[in-house]
Amino acid sequence: MRQQDTRRISRFLTASLLGTALLCAPRIGAAEQTQVAIASPSEDELLMFWEEKELYVQTATRSEKPLTQVAENMTVISAKEIEAMNATSVNDVLARVPGVFVDVSTNDFNSPALLHIQGSEDRHVTVLLDGMPVNFLADGHADTTFIPLRIVERIEIIKGAASSAWGSALGGVINIITRTTGDTPLPNGMLSGSFGEGDSGDLAADLSGKYGPLGYYLYAGQQVSDGLRNNRDFRRTSVFGKLHFTPNRDLDITLSAGYSNPKMDSGDLPPLGIRSKVMLRNRFVNGAFEFRATPELVLRGGLHLFQSYTDSPSHFLDDGSLFKQNIFDEQTIGGNLRATWSSGFQTLTLGMEASHGAMDETTNAGPLYQSFGVPATFTVSPTVDRWGIFANDTIEIGPLAITPGIRLDHDSISGYFISPSLGLTWELGEHSLLRASAARGFTSPPIGFSSGQGLFALPNRKLIAEYGWSYQIGVESGLANVANMKATLFRHETTKAMSPEAITGNFPYKQMINGGDVTRQGYELEAESVPFHNLSLKLGHAYAHANADDIPSDRVNKYWDTYSWLVGIKYDDRRSFTALLSGSYVWWDYAPTEPNYPNPFYGTFIWDLTATKKFKTSDKTTLETFLTIHNLFSGAHYTSSLYLNPGRWVEGGLRFRF
Repeated sequence: MRQQDTRRISRFLTASLLGTALLCAPRIGAAEQTQVAIASPSEDELLMFWEEKELYVQTATRSEKPLTQVAENMTVISAKEIEAMNATSVNDVLARVPGVFVDVSTNDFNSPALLHIQGSEDRHVTVLLDGMPVNFLADGHADTTFIPLRIVERIEIIKGAASSAWGSALGGVINIITRTTGDTPLPNGMLSGSFGEGDSGDLAADLSGKYGPLGYYLYAGQQVSDGLRNNRDFRRTSVFGKLHFTPNRDLDITLSAGYSNPKMDSGDLPPLGIRSKVMLRNRFVNGAFEFRATPELVLRGGLHLFQSYTDSPSHFLDDGSLFKQNIFDEQTIGGNLRATWSSGFQTLTLGMEASHGAMDETTNAGPLYQSFGVPATFTVSPTVDRWGIFANDTIEIGPLAITPGIRLDHDSISGYFISPSLGLTWELGEHSLLRASAARGFTSPPIGFSSGQGLFALPNRKLIAEYGWSYQIGVESGLANVANMKATLFRHETTKAMSPEAITGNFPYKQMINGGDVTRQGYELEAESVPFHNLSLKLGHAYAHANADDIPSDRVNKYWDTYSWLVGIKYDDRRSFTALLSGSYVWWDYAPTEPNYPNPFYGTFIWDLTATKKFKTSDKTTLETFLTIHNLFSGAHYTSSLYLNPGRWVEGGLRFRF
């Protein structure tokens, strides 16, 4: 299809969807407006709101427990919330969570990003896919662009050290949990397609059902974009499948596998005189079992294989010659086994896990680097072995729930580490809860820092783990049955914090070293109203202040602030129409540099507006139309002037559910 035709179809679809949304939106007359002013939320609305808060989660202690007994500062994002956003990526969803700071890279369609929690470094945040770690071995950060948002059932986020359960997780854990398999012989599924400016498109199909004791969920999709500005194109094809086998009532076996190949182009970067690309291939297999040995004892375990291949070449704009190319071929295989004992007043979990990671890092230097004596090609192949044993217990004493935990870790880079934790929740009332926790956490040096070799980086085999204590206290309460309020204070003390140090010589190398102490402290505030005549309001604010012993090489001061403001106004009639206006603002405190060098700019709030209309086409089928206007007021907001954020852009589409 020609580019002009694609744009013409996109504009026609956008106009049609906007008209549909306006025509189908409910109207409130004068009499109804008077009623709105004096009415209060109905009992049904209250019950529905609070029932959604009564969740069971699995990430805090690696066994299911009520959210009201989780002492850690935790946020859960449900599939219903994700669908209301009409987001294009996991990063888009995470950016709407107070305390999670998402620093997008190319600032375009499904842009990769660095994830920070409460001021942490990106390598401090462990990202899991159904409990399987997906962080890069090279530098420790995680990239979520390979995960199709459609396969996500919910996201569980622990803010603060989670090492007593997950090992290397000084900043927190983001566990992305995929959809469950079907439970009916008649298959259910969805076909969807969206089109937007920049020739952006998202096509997807999924199917779920059950055949005898075998449940299944299958997904295939493709995302494309020619770039919302400066030809920063994106391409990704993804497939995912999950099987759930129940040979008898006491045993469940789950097997999932996926493949995804995001390809991203930075576009032309005249200030640097280069153009860069990133091409990834991700494959994974994840198997798990659950055996209910007795009513009190449950055994769980699993094996996983995660492979990631990254090729990132850069070429000069003037003649197209090679500037540099980095290739990372990573593979991690691991397994875990844990047992959970539940009695009338306690839930005890004991577990162990181990993994082996291997990385082949190849660097190809262009003629410019070779003129400094750098070899044209060099390769290193470091490995890392890790194991850990852990235990935690949740003890219920009336309205109190006490959760002690401890874990012993060992890896072949930094040796042994012990991570104790203690948490407490106290139910002050029906919808009021006090949380407090103290935990020791660590992050092991990525093998790229200790044994890798790049054009600008030298390995440091003397690196040891960053470690420290995290303290949090918070309260959550229903206010007069019309809103849910949550406030949290936190303090994270990190010792031996890693930072890059310049190496003097003929070539500008840097090396990661263990430095001094870094303290991060601040607060989070959240409020969400009960639906009131189908309208609800959600507010969030997070502030983190960091103070270092010495000025890190990537900062200009010993202290810096990061904070965000988040707003969501939602209309949901729970039948056929949903609209959501979302606003976000993030202050990163990145200092301006030279006039002609990439500088940050935090201009204003960025607002997105989305609307969805559902049409019942039969007893078992539904057609949905949706329209999203991104950056409604074309605000400017970016952390680097190399990657200016797109202005206002529109996308719309259809979903057919059966």
